[in-house]
Amino acid sequence: MIQLDLKDRRPLYEQIKEKLKLLIIKGVLKADEKIPSVRELAQYLTINPNTIQKAYKDLEAEGLIYSVRGKGNFVMPLEHAINPAREEELMKELQKIIAELIYMRVSRKKLSAFIDDIYENKGDEVR
Repeated sequence: MIQLDLKDRRPLYEQIKEKLKLLIIKGVLKADEKIPSVRELAQYLTINPNTIQKAYKDLEAEGLIYSVRGKGNFVMPLEHAINPAREEELMKELQKIIAELIYMRVSRKKLSAFIDDIYENKGDEVR
């Protein structure tokens, strides 16, 4: 399900968060589907449960998962996952990235084609 890259400089909780986020975005994990418990995932990855808990806390703050006391953590249905504050944060991040690409003289045509490819492939890696 999830594999960690121990050579990656990012903290383990960020890697876990990104991998789970990708599984949710790609539809591998469906709305209201139970995700592995903190203990299960910690045992599977052989890491400290607190690391998993931090990743889950961040995913919950971003509106991608929700927890039910005594039952576990579940994927948030899309209609509830829409988070205007997170959308604004991502748009600002994208603006910075596009500004840097413009500085690097990447053409509007190339950027538009890239965005079109992303939409056509539903977020899967492009090129």
